[in-house]
Amino acid sequence: MNHQPTQAEYNEHFHGYVKLVPQGDIRETLSRSLTSTLGTLSPLTEAQAGLRYAPDKWSIKEVLGHITDNERIMAYRLLRIARGDRTPLSGYDQDVLVPGANFDECPFGLLLEDYTLVRKSTLTLLQSLSEEAWSRSGIVNGNESTARAWAYIIAGHEIHHMNVLAERYLAAIR
Repeated sequence: MNHQPTQAEYNEHFHGYVKLVPQGDIRETLSRSLTSTLGTLSPLTEAQAGLRYAPDKWSIKEVLGHITDNERIMAYRLLRIARGDRTPLSGYDQDVLVPGANFDECPFGLLLEDYTLVRKSTLTLLQSLSEEAWSRSGIVNGNESTARAWAYIIAGHEIHHMNVLAERYLAAIR
């Protein structure tokens, strides 16, 4: 899968994520980001993983947990659409999911392992898709989108949050 979705393939809300994704095979991009994210976050201590750059902002643990939960949800959307299920899918509220997950109480190593397993599952799903499946469309939160778009949204969402971590969190640690 070597071409990005057109803007007609997803809700404009996600354009900021999609435009962050580099050209090339999206499966390779997601595989590289697994290695990169783990390389960036694995050296952090438990205390560092609890860092917030402001009192009302998520901790590093919460950001990683959010990336993982978001990928689960978006990969589920991708799966349903790729398999031809046109049943409308709902949106979700990250501001409910993150506090409800209690990520700060989880060991950071467990959050890293969870992220790794979810990404590997996403990669396995993407490797199994036929050319036709990538182009199938469905309805998510009232908007038409393709399976291909959700793969790029997953990648761009992670890039966005890793950029925020680098700029606002990790700079304070180093």
